[in-house]
Amino acid sequence: MSTDTISHPRPADFGVLKGTFGYLLVTVLAWASAFPAIRAGLQGFGPVELGAARFAIAALPAALFLLITRPGLPKLGELWRFATGGLFFVCLYTILLNIGEQSVSAGPASFIINVNPIITALMAIALLGERFGKWAWAGTFLSFAGIGLIALGEGSEMKIDLGALLILGAALCNSITTIVQKPLFQRHKPLTVSAWNMVIGAVLLAPALPDVVAQIPAASTQALLSAIYLGIVPSLIAYGTWAIVLSRMPASRASNFMYCVPPVATLIGFLWLGETPGLLGILGGALALGGVALVNVKKS
Repeated sequence: MSTDTISHPRPADFGVLKGTFGYLLVTVLAWASAFPAIRAGLQGFGPVELGAARFAIAALPAALFLLITRPGLPKLGELWRFATGGLFFVCLYTILLNIGEQSVSAGPASFIINVNPIITALMAIALLGERFGKWAWAGTFLSFAGIGLIALGEGSEMKIDLGALLILGAALCNSITTIVQKPLFQRHKPLTVSAWNMVIGAVLLAPALPDVVAQIPAASTQALLSAIYLGIVPSLIAYGTWAIVLSRMPASRASNFMYCVPPVATLIGFLWLGETPGLLGILGGALALGGVALVNVKKS
């Protein structure tokens, strides 16, 4: 077996960011496209069933990758960190987000899920000893305000109900996984961590697979293609690229780039579906992207 050991990355600077930009771009584009794909998939599958189908598709090549590369086995004290990824980042995150999106429209959903970078930054400071200065906090809240404008621009009602709380729970699952698995990248390659997340998550979701099979005959072609797309692009590919990003940058700064997702999702909606954003949506997107830039230009 290979040792699967990598060098520990230094804090993010311009050189690291430049080398990581491609992985960030793929992650943002893939996860921006996931929200409409989930809504399309829910037209043919139940929320748990869609998650089970999505990660069953992703887990097959992930398991093959582990069999071929034969990475070093986790140490006993690392097992819970790997289990956290499969349970929280795959299983619970997917179920909570899918159920929440049944009753919460895209704008409010994107606003709620983007509490994640704030939670992650607070946890990274407290648990990982990361630094997050005043300019970083200013950029974070500027981005968060921008996401709020995007939600308002869609004309959707912002209310706290069960769906909203479930999506907030999904955001918390994401933050917990980011913090818990960050130390794994000192010893394990990012794609190894990502592959184990998908395999473990797929096993946990596997009890729903018989219902997936039962729902396939009645599902539309669009729903079927959406499930396949979710398994390949936002899951297999984007989970891998996100793990690479997280291995190269502090967790607090890496999570901040997720504020790029809603503006990119708006752009995808315009180019793909002809959905023209309003003035608030355009302004919100500019603020969200400006906040991300502020976090990564100013270091104190």
